[in-house]
Amino acid sequence: MLIANPFHDGERLVQQRFGESEIAERNGRIIADTIMSGALAFIEQQPMVVLGSVDDEQNVWASVMFGSPGFMTAVNQRTVEFDLGIAAPNWQDPFWTNIERNSQIGMLVIELATRRRFRINGKVTHQSKERLYVDVAESYPNCPKFITRRHMTRNQGTLHSLEEPRTGRTLEPIQRAFIATADMFFVASAHQNRGVDASHRGGNPGFIRVLDDSTLRIPDYAGNGMFNTLGNFVENPHAGLVFLDFERGRSLQLIGRPEILWELDDSTHETGGTQRYWNLAVEKWLQTSLPQSFEWELLDYSPYNPS
Repeated sequence: MLIANPFHDGERLVQQRFGESEIAERNGRIIADTIMSGALAFIEQQPMVVLGSVDDEQNVWASVMFGSPGFMTAVNQRTVEFDLGIAAPNWQDPFWTNIERNSQIGMLVIELATRRRFRINGKVTHQSKERLYVDVAESYPNCPKFITRRHMTRNQGTLHSLEEPRTGRTLEPIQRAFIATADMFFVASAHQNRGVDASHRGGNPGFIRVLDDSTLRIPDYAGNGMFNTLGNFVENPHAGLVFLDFERGRSLQLIGRPEILWELDDSTHETGGTQRYWNLAVEKWLQTSLPQSFEWELLDYSPYNPS
């Protein structure tokens, strides 16, 4: 069933600020409290999902889970089941502790090779070492803009050595250099009543500016006008980012405080004309290994990326 009033006050404020309320209302008509039938098979075919969760201190975390296709199944239009036996869970990820105490999560089911993605927000209703069940509160498809295409395959050998988890407060030089050349990341945000959201951000390599060892600046390109992420930032200034270092087989998770920069001079067209940015003040990072059984091949960058 479609949701009659899909936006909270923060989202509406940003929509009005940028004159996109009508666009948001039109696009918001696809937001439903069930999974559309056409997405059921798509979900089951995917080997990865982005997850958003909230910890005890109200920090928002973005995570990525991988597995063999079928590890994630929409058993019906209201319930998603995870078979952790054929997944590759990162048990060092705070996600697992977070959902024991806060059941709200955001999900982004994304297929990088085809630029297809589908968002689901909901609540964990049952968790064990073998299974995870999520009840759907909101779901809708996203457009393919700004996604770098990558082909993901399973491999038989070991590509990367497993590393011990590392954490810190300020970014190290190698991390800053990696972020400064990244072409994508995932971001999680949350609203106290409307739940957690997981989203994608992408661009040409270098689209993120590393201002110093604890501050990132991200351009906000033109999207669907709903401003789910920025709207959450207005209501709840916490964000979680996760970067996937495909070459070194690492995951870099950041938590921190976002600040929206509503209208800045953009003479170099970094924002594609929106003049919108947001900064992230990094408060903590966690670096862990990606699953060894996957490898990725870069195909191409999105034709929508500002040059």
